[in-house]
Amino acid sequence: MSSDQVSVAIHEFGGSGRPLLLSHATGFHGYCYLPIADRLNDRFDCFALDYRGHGSTPRPDDWQVDWDRYGDDALAAARAIAPDGGLVGFGHSMGGAGLLMAAQRDPGLFDLIIAFEPIVFPTDVDRSESEPSMMVEGARRRRESFDSFEAAIANYASKPPMQAFDPDVLRLYVAHGFRPAPEGVRLTCAPEHEARTFETGAAHTTWDLLPEIHTRVVVIASGDEMGPAEVAPKIAERLPNSVLVEQPDSNHFGPFIDPAGTADLIADFALSIPTP
Repeated sequence: MSSDQVSVAIHEFGGSGRPLLLSHATGFHGYCYLPIADRLNDRFDCFALDYRGHGSTPRPDDWQVDWDRYGDDALAAARAIAPDGGLVGFGHSMGGAGLLMAAQRDPGLFDLIIAFEPIVFPTDVDRSESEPSMMVEGARRRRESFDSFEAAIANYASKPPMQAFDPDVLRLYVAHGFRPAPEGVRLTCAPEHEARTFETGAAHTTWDLLPEIHTRVVVIASGDEMGPAEVAPKIAERLPNSVLVEQPDSNHFGPFIDPAGTADLIADFALSIPTP
């Protein structure tokens, strides 16, 4: 149970070994990372969470988006999975920020966090929401329903960015990111909720707390030239126990495009941690 009486959905993907928590990006959900988990279940006991308003976790009535509450969700899921610590976390975009918030609040929880371009921005910049954002406007224009699951898959597979996604990731995004509705199927993450999450992504103060996080963190930066990729090296610099890994041939959707490569990266770094 998280704050605001939110019951966080935790998906058990199975496997054996050290517990691994997969933490999703804005607008997605935990099942999008099942293709990664499937490649790791001989080495990890794999789990994923859905943040409030995403996937199977409800958004409280009249809740205004507050990224600190996403940190509460990550903390609740991590404590449920590994109450005695020893957890490995992989966080993508918003999910990376959520895991960093959880690690700051409970320092003994994680042995390692791999954060793929976490949404953590410097607090000394203008946080005005007046500037237009392609991500915000794209979320608000997102089509909310389709006649069927198959129609949704066909739509996303025909245009960027999802046309580049691994087919299993795209299939799982639709299968677990839509619910039956009178008109066919409808998104579980409402477009306005996704848009507000993007709009307020620079409003939390996790940047100021980074020096307090002594958990080992691997920060991944893609080859994008702006946004989260541009900030990722600065995040690594502020974390006391971190390493920066650059993937110039990737982009912000890298874990969805190349789940096999992402699984290899997680395994390579986690293998260097002493087994509890």
